[in-house]
Amino acid sequence: MTRVAARFVTSAAKPSDFPPPSLPEVAVVGRSNVGKSSLINALVGQPRLARTSRTPGRTRLVNWFAIEERFHLVDLPGYGYAEVSQATRESWRPLIESYLAERKSLAGVLLLIDVRRGVQDEELDFVPWLAEREMPMVVALTKSDKLAKNKRTLELGRARQASGCAAIRSRCRRCRARASARCGAR
Repeated sequence: MTRVAARFVTSAAKPSDFPPPSLPEVAVVGRSNVGKSSLINALVGQPRLARTSRTPGRTRLVNWFAIEERFHLVDLPGYGYAEVSQATRESWRPLIESYLAERKSLAGVLLLIDVRRGVQDEELDFVPWLAEREMPMVVALTKSDKLAKNKRTLELGRARQASGCAAIRSRCRRCRARASARCGAR
């Protein structure tokens, strides 16, 4: 796998801690334990750039990563189930919403969906919210390597139908971890 020049920039626990906008930003969003940090690591070819865990809810801050000093990947806390208190989970909501609604340097969103769980209500609400803001979005199906090939194809079709994204594609992690999909080809 090709290694890309990438580095950790900073973390923020509240909007006032966000760094000043400098480079275009791509937000990486999805449910807790969907594989956001793992996908960032796979995309840049650095297995330990973004911290990963098997425990849902370990990403508790907004984390910025500079990619070839050309743009930032921004790892957001997950939504949905997390092994943290309800109060902690609720504290993430304004952090995430503030970032997505107000960040001037936000150029697009990479929405991750666990192919084994399918498209959930949160994703169905999130897609039109982004569309209203004319925010470019890419949908990536993760964890397809955990399914048999015939099941993968079935779930891919279900995800296309549920999300309305006809151009969703998925490749298993064994195929270089390039689970990706362009959304917007309506």
